Amino acid sequence: MKMINHHHRHTGVSLLVSLLLASPFAVAVEYKDHTFSAGDASLQHWLLPAVPVPADNALNADRIALGKQLFFDPRLSGDSNMSCATCHNPLFGWSDGLPTAKGSKSMVLGRASPTVINTAYNTLQMWDGRKKSLEDQAMGPMMSNQEMNMNIPKLLDFLQKTPDYSASFNKAYPGEAISEVTIAKAIASFERTVLSNDSQFDRWIKGDKNAMTAQQVNGFKLFVNPDKGNCAVCHSAPNFTDNGFHNIGLASFGGATPDVGRFAEKPLKLMKGAFKTPTLRDITLTAPYFHDGSASTLEQVVDHYVQGGEVKTNLAPNLKSLTLSSNEKADLVAFMRALTSDHPAFVLPVLPH
Repeated sequence: MKMINHHHRHTGVSLLVSLLLASPFAVAVEYKDHTFSAGDASLQHWLLPAVPVPADNALNADRIALGKQLFFDPRLSGDSNMSCATCHNPLFGWSDGLPTAKGSKSMVLGRASPTVINTAYNTLQMWDGRKKSLEDQAMGPMMSNQEMNMNIPKLLDFLQKTPDYSASFNKAYPGEAISEVTIAKAIASFERTVLSNDSQFDRWIKGDKNAMTAQQVNGFKLFVNPDKGNCAVCHSAPNFTDNGFHNIGLASFGGATPDVGRFAEKPLKLMKGAFKTPTLRDITLTAPYFHDGSASTLEQVVDHYVQGGEVKTNLAPNLKSLTLSSNEKADLVAFMRALTSDHPAFVLPVLPH
């Protein structure tokens, strides 16, 4: 919810159109003085496109099934008691419900577990953007001593000597060895199926006038209005993220040794304390919020932006305090609650033995 002052006129509607170079399809459009209606042609860019898939890892049922087993198998960790799903659990919106993650030996880590929901659309992965793709990030937690702490040669030996795994790899990636590459490909394939694209908001955009309440529609109007919430300047269409990095003035940045975020990867002053804009899709399932887990509720998130951040040091240039009434804040929260899809019951895989 960052305030930005540049906009231009188009067909009587004030629009801010920002081409996001980090994303091949996302275009942020903010409306002002616009009457919204279900199925509005000018809002169709909020619908998610087909999931982007790399040419060397096309999706198919065998790869998804293998990736699902690997994702939920705790034997892929050093103590055989942590899986990817330990921190990215479907029970907690594909996060873990904790302020910050716990790793090997229950070590408390410095950042929240980001949700896997719609990570297929991310152009960079992780809070600091250090991984370039789902394949690139898949092995990271296993190889981290602080997280899953897995011995990779031991992992490969286990998979090769487990007949069902060996057969599944051969079926999913014929002619390719069981390796870090094929493990990462399979996990990434499964993660590309963890989607939220059928929320009340999506159905309203498609033309169902009863999908959102009047309060939620007004919340959306505030969300995209550059003179009110202006949330869409960062939480932009279609996945409610600009795939960018911003210092939003969290209290933790005022500590003695703050997490510098993106600055560790891109040592630019603007990136000090900047973290990736998370998607807001399925946001009701993924509390607590922010990279440090410091907000327990959506109401607290809105209040943080209304005050323009708490720590003003190196604050993102477009972040400033907002003027919102208590009703308008409630409307914003109501709209964000319309971004959660109805998901069928998730079925756990049967693990090879």
